[in-house]
Amino acid sequence: MRRIVDGRWVVSRAWVMEHTGASAATVARWYAQREQYPAELRFPQVACTLDRTHYYVQEDVEAFWTAWKEDVGTGRLQAAGRPPGDGRGNHGGGHGRAQRDRAVAVVIKELRAAGRVPARHGRTSRTRARRQRTQLAARHE
Repeated sequence: MRRIVDGRWVVSRAWVMEHTGASAATVARWYAQREQYPAELRFPQVACTLDRTHYYVQEDVEAFWTAWKEDVGTGRLQAAGRPPGDGRGNHGGGHGRAQRDRAVAVVIKELRAAGRVPARHGRTSRTRARRQRTQLAARHE
């Protein structure tokens, strides 16, 4: 994770993830999109590759992270990216999913009131007609 190369401390992506709290995908995105940012917010260039692992100069990574936190605002959260979860809104105690479900219900209610969503969410008249044809065909077999 951390080595000395040419008299400098260099660190791997795993070290960057541990230091910043970012996921592997976030670190990969920082590197892939580095040219889109001004120099002070640019993720460091690869310093060397050892055993197929990229290493970055530790001082450069630390300077990047300090500038990123100040500019992007992750310092307020004390974390990078989204909180860990199962991808369905369950972050820890599961309250995230309930909150999301309430938000979806409010949106569907508003869309229905505006006449933009059928009475049963996800059921268009074409879907109902196809379902009815299938049921009729099954009865006549």
